[in-house]
Amino acid sequence: MQIFKYMKEYDYEQLLFCQDEQSGLKAIIAIHDTTLGPALGGTRMWTYASEEDAIEDALRLAKGMTYKNAAAGLNLGGGKTVIIGDPKTEKNEEMFRAFGRFIQGLNGRYITAEDVGTTVQDMDLIHEETDYVTGISPAFGSSGNPSPVTAYGVYRGMKAAAKEGFGSDSLEGKTVAVQGVGNVAFTLCRHLHEEGAHLIVTDINKEAVQRAVDEFGAEAVETEDIYSVDCDIYAPCALGATINDETIPQLKAKVIAGAANNQLKDTTHGDLLHEKGVVYTPDYVINAGGVINVADELHGYNKERAMKRVETIYDNVSRVFEISRRDNIPTYKAADRMAEERIERLRRSRSQFLQNGHHILSRK
Repeated sequence: MQIFKYMKEYDYEQLLFCQDEQSGLKAIIAIHDTTLGPALGGTRMWTYASEEDAIEDALRLAKGMTYKNAAAGLNLGGGKTVIIGDPKTEKNEEMFRAFGRFIQGLNGRYITAEDVGTTVQDMDLIHEETDYVTGISPAFGSSGNPSPVTAYGVYRGMKAAAKEGFGSDSLEGKTVAVQGVGNVAFTLCRHLHEEGAHLIVTDINKEAVQRAVDEFGAEAVETEDIYSVDCDIYAPCALGATINDETIPQLKAKVIAGAANNQLKDTTHGDLLHEKGVVYTPDYVINAGGVINVADELHGYNKERAMKRVETIYDNVSRVFEISRRDNIPTYKAADRMAEERIERLRRSRSQFLQNGHHILSRK
């Protein structure tokens, strides 16, 4: 892998390798863009097949956070960390405290949070060495479990998508097919049920499915049948890449809006949905409630303030649809454009400010 060529092509700012022999720490911090503010992105721990795979994952995820934070209206850039190792067997206190010292050394340029393979307890250990960490225990002033907030944001985004697809943001009487009934999706189901939507659910966890049936009167179907059910809205809330060559021909939904990451297997599938007239809601815009919530911790967490900010996901999703219509492009491209336009506006503003400052100084 030609690292500098890759970084130049996608305009990355910094790539750091962190090693601590005693604890076994092998971490890679990727900082993509800090135009809007410090880079915020979680720490993932995973058993990568190679160091190159770990580098590529860190870079890819960091860029994704730049777009997610920008689209959410946050004054934060994008970054990500990957720790190479088995999260089940190779964690120790020294590892995360050593990593915390590396973060502290960046002096606020990068702020971390939990991700796949890491926990609140891991973040607490990092917090022993630095304040540049979110998602810590509520005892330290954190927001706690982010799932309900993420779910509320998805619910708000789904209402915006319904307005685009059906002319009204009311979900009463709409049939929503929910794939996956984990923590986020279960809370989403509660919001939908309370508004009067009919739910069709599936999950490999049969207990989770039964709980949704019992509490919300949901209809249960087998995992492979969720794509072909008669519904108004398909809500992917489990694995990524469920929108693909095999599933698109089966889908009857007019709207796609769910919590899962990386819902499109490939960008060509976003193009195909656009051609078919399906309203696809880009995942990193609609599921940004979690990052909005932890970002509020940077100002001293206030739940009411955070929830008001999460409500703006409705406006952000609506803006994506506006750009899609304006430029006649698929919504996944419109989401990228919305993020890029915001970053570019601030970049130009800062450049103009520096130029004006130079002119003022040169006249003195």
